[in-house]
Amino acid sequence: MNENNNIVKGYCFGTAEDAEIARQEENKIDYLEEHMDYGKTENMLLIYKKAVESRIFNTPVGWEYLKTLQKELNERNDLKEEVPPVALYTVFAHRVGDDIKIPSPRIPEKAKDNTKKKFVTSVVVNVILTAVIAAMFYIAYQSDHPNILNYENNLVNKYAQWEQELSERENAVREKERNLMIDK
Repeated sequence: MNENNNIVKGYCFGTAEDAEIARQEENKIDYLEEHMDYGKTENMLLIYKKAVESRIFNTPVGWEYLKTLQKELNERNDLKEEVPPVALYTVFAHRVGDDIKIPSPRIPEKAKDNTKKKFVTSVVVNVILTAVIAAMFYIAYQSDHPNILNYENNLVNKYAQWEQELSERENAVREKERNLMIDK
């Protein structure tokens, strides 16, 4: 593993995925820096609060930027409210027996339950639709009317019936001819 690919802004990350997340956060920071109006304290505070509440920064790279914004806001004299702390949403120490719950920003519990219900519903609907399609094929196959499933059998039966009728008529005509010849 090449560790140089895992270094972002002086932080060495344990995995390439974490390093990539940090690079994405670096891009977010660059975007915010380009569009940030440092002359308006209220706009800065609004952006800072939104970034903390939305949890858009999950690595030390993003936390460092939030800390810089927090420091800048605290140094402003025209600030009318308190600057909230940088929320990390992570645990750095864990002891056996501690009941620590980390809030998961990606998958809430309701979404997990809802996904399972959707899966079960999908399976039930698919089974029902499969049964309906099988019933339709059975009905079409048993039908007397020609269709794509039984056209060959129906045509063979129809021609066999015509052939039988023709044979019966031919026999009747021959018998009549014999009767007429005998009488002469």
